[in-house]
Amino acid sequence: MRFGLLGTGYWAAETQGTALAAHPEADLVGVWGRDSARTRAVADRFGITAYDDVDALIADVDAVSVALPPDVQADLATRAATAGRHLLLDKPLSLSVAAADRLVAAVEKHDVASVVFFTSRFQTPVEEFIREAVTTGGWTGARADRFASIYGDGSPYAGSSWRKEAGGLWDVGPHALAVLLAVLGMPTSVTALPGANNTTHVLVKHMLGAVSSLALTLEAPAALKGNTTVFHGTAGAVPVPEHSSSSVEAFGSAISQLVQAAQHRAPHPCGVHFGRLIVAVLEAAETSIKESRTVTL
Repeated sequence: MRFGLLGTGYWAAETQGTALAAHPEADLVGVWGRDSARTRAVADRFGITAYDDVDALIADVDAVSVALPPDVQADLATRAATAGRHLLLDKPLSLSVAAADRLVAAVEKHDVASVVFFTSRFQTPVEEFIREAVTTGGWTGARADRFASIYGDGSPYAGSSWRKEAGGLWDVGPHALAVLLAVLGMPTSVTALPGANNTTHVLVKHMLGAVSSLALTLEAPAALKGNTTVFHGTAGAVPVPEHSSSSVEAFGSAISQLVQAAQHRAPHPCGVHFGRLIVAVLEAAETSIKESRTVTL
């Protein structure tokens, strides 16, 4: 599958580009970015073509891999889907339900495959945990803590404007929700509160009665940094296993799964519809904070 890479930042080069260049089922042919010098640097690194026109790159490939801010991603992915190109996207899908809906409509109309990359969902131990947890059942809730920091020495995301503006809710929240929703099912209502260290605290009520809680920040003190997710129910308190492979390896799995979805025209569990659902939860959390109320989905 011929891929075009949209984006030239750290994640685009170190994870997406590296994984695409090494994948036996992918042919990385070109890159487009908003900064022409960085675009040329990424093109030189991987021995591919630097494009000044994003639509020209879209026209030359079978699929696009997008590593751009969510609001930019949503618009360009919609253009790519309208051109009949398959989509390998980053989280969150967009920064609004309206933008996500436009993308979903384009994917449906033009019958293209889509995968949204949530790192843990492409880690074998986590996927095995999800399958076992769904089979076990009896869960009354879960807690997910994502205490990250983008401001430490050497952080590649310290200059990320969208992360600074949207915060942990939109950056690390999708990772947590991708696991919680897979086990506990559809969300029905959301309540959220702001806390210390720009932490967003979220309660999600699920259709079958379970309640999940999330604590999300990108400004955690060094001693607090870490990720944990624990489900509780009749089986006791059961933690989700930690990641066992690198982001490059996980993204390689996502590439394989997009190729398979395109070949079989089968929707992927982490496709744009799932990505849109997560955006709806995040947007509801923002509304809950602004209006001091529980938001029904």
